[in-house]
Amino acid sequence: MTTTKKISLTEDQLILTLKAQDTYAMKALYDMYSASLFGVISRIVLHTEVAEDILQETFLKIWNSADGYDPSKGRLFTWMMNIARNLAIDKLRSKDFKNASKNQDIENNVGSIDAEKDTTFNADLIGLKDMVTKLKPEFNQVLNMVYFKGYTHVEAAEELDLPLGTVKTRIRMAILELRKHFN
Repeated sequence: MTTTKKISLTEDQLILTLKAQDTYAMKALYDMYSASLFGVISRIVLHTEVAEDILQETFLKIWNSADGYDPSKGRLFTWMMNIARNLAIDKLRSKDFKNASKNQDIENNVGSIDAEKDTTFNADLIGLKDMVTKLKPEFNQVLNMVYFKGYTHVEAAEELDLPLGTVKTRIRMAILELRKHFN
């Protein structure tokens, strides 16, 4: 197992090479400060993936605005930390982030909603299985496989030795027939 040696420069060397847009400075900057900056960001933004994206944005902003750093106003780390913190706060305030937080995938919530309300699906309680048995045999067979036995459309087509399109058409026709009973 080979270990890579981390690059380390003094703050003055780092500032000079960074202002000169030397890629060596960026490698050193990442090796020396990425963990600390990620810590600052992840305390503000609790989503790891978003925090990683902000860390990348932070290094890009540092790289692109290195000429704007003034050592007389404070240490390099403080300047970089402020960039990281401001980008993280901007992300939290952004409309996209707020909307993404509100809109969660339904797959993530269905199980928890069912568990909270102790909801179970029982087709017998609404008489659905009885209605399905009264359908044409080809509709009954396809619906039983797909909705009650858990087959996928492809698996049902293979099991019944039918084209996939035929299985889908039969399902659609069966559902249309069932709707007549509910309307």
